[in-house]
Amino acid sequence: MESKQKKSGFAALVGRPNVGKSTLMNHLIGQKIAITSNKPQTTRNRIRTVYTGSRGQVVFLDTPGIHKAKNKLGHYMVQTAESVLKDADVVLWLVEPTTFIGAGEQHILARLRRCRQPVILVINKVDTVKKEQVAKAIEAYRSEMDFAEVVPVSALRSNNTDTLLDCIFQYLPYGEPFYDEDTVTDQPQRQIVAEMIREKALRCLEEEIPHGIAVAVERMAFEETIVDIDATIICEKDSHKGIIIGKQGRMLKKIGTQARYDIERMLECQVNLQLWVKVKKDWRDSDFLLKNFGYQPSGQD
Repeated sequence: MESKQKKSGFAALVGRPNVGKSTLMNHLIGQKIAITSNKPQTTRNRIRTVYTGSRGQVVFLDTPGIHKAKNKLGHYMVQTAESVLKDADVVLWLVEPTTFIGAGEQHILARLRRCRQPVILVINKVDTVKKEQVAKAIEAYRSEMDFAEVVPVSALRSNNTDTLLDCIFQYLPYGEPFYDEDTVTDQPQRQIVAEMIREKALRCLEEEIPHGIAVAVERMAFEETIVDIDATIICEKDSHKGIIIGKQGRMLKKIGTQARYDIERMLECQVNLQLWVKVKKDWRDSDFLLKNFGYQPSGQD
């Protein structure tokens, strides 16, 4: 009988920058894969993570926040986010609990209205406002579009995320899983390590620097009880290099110490992390360097 079959499908997470897409995805799968910070445009690549349970499998497609692009990296990020809509069985649109639906949300709405897939509106950060405000936000968004479901959640506190999973499974097709039950992501280990280092840089550095950095893992050597990792933080200006390194190397050491802690938890072994800083002027507008740092144009990954 069909009721005994399991479901398997793709759920895309879309929304403006900094609405909590990566935090929500990490909580849904129960493991940290996507990096998070309080700065917008943290996620640059489409990240696939996998939830496998008794009902079946959800492959989550996390996307960069949809925003007005200012350089080739920005165009790549927006293209990546919008291409995900074609691959999904269900779309989760994350918004904040406000009645103000600005130009950014209207930009996304225009694309979602053309979607053939069911769209679930996810009102995130409901722990930050009163219930009356959440109700008003739901009413405001419902007046703009007919959503398949509306689910208020707090990704940070994992409030109502089980209800969201129930809703997602409602709209997935029956079928065999795409990945085995032990898989939580299709991201290469080196890429996850690079992203963990970039996350710590985002959190530690001043506002004007983070968008201009990338991280390249040059070497990962696994010994019996330790992993040696050599990585380079790439920035766009000589002045930024000095800030990233910090006085007597303190900032770089702080970034490395925080990153090593997360990497050791993921790899479940001791890590010897060596960090360097290099300047690559205007790398965000270089097709060659974007590809070199792992930002493949849509359709080429």
